[in-house]
Amino acid sequence: MNRKILTSGIIVIIIALVVFISSCVKEPAVKVDDTGWTLEGVNTVVNANNQFAFDLYSQFKEESKDENIFFSPYSISVALTMTYEGARGKTAEEMQSVLHIPENANLRRANFAKIINEINKEDKKYKLHTANALWPRIDFRLLEEYQNTIDTYYGGKVTRLDYAREAEKSRQIINSWVEDKTEDKIKDLIPPGILNPDTVLVLTNAIYFKGTWVLQFDPKDTRDEDFTTSAGQTVKVPMMRLTGEDAEFNYVETDEVQILEMPYEGEDLSMLIILPKENNLEKIEESITPEKLSEWKNILKKQRVDIFIPKFKFETKYFMVDTLKKMGMVSAFNAPPADFSGMDGTKNLKIQNVIHQAFVEVNEEGTEIAAATAVIVGRESVQITPVFRADHPFIFIIQQKDTGNILFLGRVSDPTK
Repeated sequence: MNRKILTSGIIVIIIALVVFISSCVKEPAVKVDDTGWTLEGVNTVVNANNQFAFDLYSQFKEESKDENIFFSPYSISVALTMTYEGARGKTAEEMQSVLHIPENANLRRANFAKIINEINKEDKKYKLHTANALWPRIDFRLLEEYQNTIDTYYGGKVTRLDYAREAEKSRQIINSWVEDKTEDKIKDLIPPGILNPDTVLVLTNAIYFKGTWVLQFDPKDTRDEDFTTSAGQTVKVPMMRLTGEDAEFNYVETDEVQILEMPYEGEDLSMLIILPKENNLEKIEESITPEKLSEWKNILKKQRVDIFIPKFKFETKYFMVDTLKKMGMVSAFNAPPADFSGMDGTKNLKIQNVIHQAFVEVNEEGTEIAAATAVIVGRESVQITPVFRADHPFIFIIQQKDTGNILFLGRVSDPTK
């Protein structure tokens, strides 16, 4: 189609995530307006994010087969919610249904803002921060109401770029922002060729976490042991171990599963590991829900546990348009019927792509995590000490302990890949 007569716009959503282990560095906080937030409202947004997390996990497991999975539901949800703020009509209805976010604007915005401020709070024993940004084309007019909403409640500052004449330079500028916000862990987030003269807007989100275990593993105790993969193969992996009288953790087991909670320094965040008692993770995946997770968390008890967990490191990348369509977000990808008139007053915009990229590394010290999202708009109980031996596939979750907000969710099918 000739660009001069092109009537539909383009939105590309790009998300990146990194996890690995290291120490903490102080980061200035970003403040947004959370006036009117309530505990009930925060719980509503958290429940929405967690439901979206498991809905998305269900789609990824169908597409990923026996592969590892890792993503940030929070990062994806924030990027799509900023996009939703400009959606209208059926497009907004479908996005709200997929994201489960509150329809009430005041409820949604104030409590998203409160979560952002909580993530960015200062004086922590770990490092956790998030940031958002808008990158409109130099001649693209955003509605003032939309721009103010993203700035006020999501902290998205505006930087104008020339996608028509300097698409590659614009790509490098946005990717540099992502690298900076993720401590250089996410590079080349936006691939070459994604930005072009039809691009009118990019929205980005980044989240970064870096912390250490309250009880660290001793590297001298790590040794190679067998791990049975989802494909049934046996591979050698460096297995970390933590035993002895100090090894006390929140733990529970049922007939089918063992659940272990490992806190990070500061004890605001923790990793939950969900390990099937036998190599039947698929059965657990079919039944896990936010409600089931809450049920398990409510019966966790602090006790002595001998822990054996593999070190692992892997990368993931998801192109999510088809995934989101399957989840019910259909009209946003075609104009018409896509309606993002809340962004610019026209119905000429549509989502072109959604990309999520992630990296995770876990070792004896703790966990470091970074994630980034970009939206591009254009024209077109036992008496003995339990043993928690993760020598077969498991699910892991990194959450905010006070609210249960799932920041990161993954599956280890093969620690060697």
